[in-house]
Amino acid sequence: MDIDIRQAEPGDYETVGEITAQAYLQDGLLDFGESDEYLGALRDVAGRAAAAEVLVATEHGRLLGGVTFVPSGGPMADIAGPGEAEIRMLAVAHEARGRGVGEALVRACVDRARSVEGCVRIVLSTQRTMHTAHRIYERLGFVRTPERDWNPLPELDDITLLTYQLTL
Repeated sequence: MDIDIRQAEPGDYETVGEITAQAYLQDGLLDFGESDEYLGALRDVAGRAAAAEVLVATEHGRLLGGVTFVPSGGPMADIAGPGEAEIRMLAVAHEARGRGVGEALVRACVDRARSVEGCVRIVLSTQRTMHTAHRIYERLGFVRTPERDWNPLPELDDITLLTYQLTL
């Protein structure tokens, strides 16, 4: 497979947003399904691109997935502190899964983090059920950081995001 990773362009935003939204919906990752407020954030690639870097994976010009790379804090950072970059909203189209797309996107984020001056670590949050993503992170050397696990919706007791980090 010949996967290219590049910065998302405005013409990609709608497709990447839909790939991301559908990945979360089809995998049952949104507690409130189609009415989940987070669905809007997943589809808002233009907003993400204005505050961070959105990378896409393509094959022969076809979009296969995307990820948001937050180089150093800002409005898109959930857990990154000083000296940390963050990976958010990794998503691969269902028909492209199992072909190394997710891993290629994570590797691209790690490479970018290594090029950010003063960045010593890359961090991310993930849901408990994202087992395939967990295997990618662990294969690339990320380790669990349970002391940083957090709940994005404190009013709901059962939503705890797991955290990982990779020291660069």
